[in-house]
Amino acid sequence: MAYKKAAKGKRGLPSAASFDHKIADRLIDLRDQLRSDSYRPGAYTHFFIHEPKQRKISAAPFRDRVVHHAVCNVIEPAFEELFHPHSYANRKGKGTHRAIDQLQHYARRYRYCLRLDIVQHFPSIDHQILRDTLFSVVTEPNTQNLMQVLLASGQGVLADQYEMTYFAGDTLLAPLRPRGLPIGNLTSQFWSNCYLNRFDQFVKREIGCSAYVRYVDDMALFSNSKKELLGWKQAIVARLSRLRLRIHASAAQVSHVQHGIPWLGWVVYPTHRRVKRRNVVNFHRRLKNRYDEYQSGQISFGEFDASIQGWINHVRYGDTWGLRQHLLPDIVL
Repeated sequence: MAYKKAAKGKRGLPSAASFDHKIADRLIDLRDQLRSDSYRPGAYTHFFIHEPKQRKISAAPFRDRVVHHAVCNVIEPAFEELFHPHSYANRKGKGTHRAIDQLQHYARRYRYCLRLDIVQHFPSIDHQILRDTLFSVVTEPNTQNLMQVLLASGQGVLADQYEMTYFAGDTLLAPLRPRGLPIGNLTSQFWSNCYLNRFDQFVKREIGCSAYVRYVDDMALFSNSKKELLGWKQAIVARLSRLRLRIHASAAQVSHVQHGIPWLGWVVYPTHRRVKRRNVVNFHRRLKNRYDEYQSGQISFGEFDASIQGWINHVRYGDTWGLRQHLLPDIVL
C-alpha cells in the first residue's frame, strides 16, 4: 500500500522507474531493513520554488518516500481521532477548497476576523517538542525508533532558511537545538499537523473560540467582538512561544469580514470569492510559457491542456467566470 501511494502519479519519473525495476526485491530488502532497524534514509535533493515566495524544497529519494507513506499509514489513524475538525491541510476529506468553504461560512456568521500565520513554520519546528508530541501517542518502540531516524535525517536541512529566535528561558545553547522539517516530505506535512494539534485544542477549549480554521500555518479566528479577538491574539502569541513559534505580528490584524479575508490564494468575502491578483498574474505567465512550449513541440497538447484544466478546476470554486473568459480566448490551438 505504501509503495502504491508513493508511486501514484509518479511512475513516469526516473526515481520511481528505477525503484520499479526489480520491485519485489527492493520492497523485500526495504522491509528487512525496517525490521532489523538498519534502515537509513538517503540524501535529499534540494531546489527552490518562487511562487508566491521563495521556498526551499527537499525531495527525498523514492525509496524513502515509500517509508514515509508506511509510517503515516501506521500513525495517522491514532492522530486523526485527536485532530481539530477544522484543520484542513493534508487530511483525507479536507483540503484547500473545504478550508475556503469553512472560512466563508464563518464570514457569513461573524463580523470580525483575526488572520494569523507563522514565521518560518517548517524551519522552526523543534525536534524535541515534536518527538515528545509523537511519542505521547505512538508508544510502539520500533515505530518510535523509525520516526526518530526520519526526524534526524532532516536536521539542518532548512538551517539556511531559519533566523534564530530566542524565547523565554533560553540559554546560549538554544541555537544548537535540532529543528526544521524538510518541505516536501509527506511526514513533514503530517507531523506539522501533529505539532500544532495541541495549539488547535488550546484555541478551541481554553480561549473558547468556536469559529476557527487552520490550513498548515495559516489560521483564522472569528468573533463579533474586536476586543475579544485582540485578547485572543495575545494569548495565542504566548501559547505559540511554548512551541518555539511566532507569528507575523504586523499582518495579524483584526478586520471586518466585509473588507475581504486573504486566504489560500483568494480574497474571501461573505458573498463571493476572488482570486488574488498575484495568482492571476502568475498563472497568465505560466500559461504563456506552456503555450510557447506547445507551439514549439516541447510538450504535447495533452500536457498543455492538463495545465489549463488544473487551473480551471481550482478557480471554478470562486467567482471567476469573467476572469476565465478574459484569459483563455487569446489561446489559438
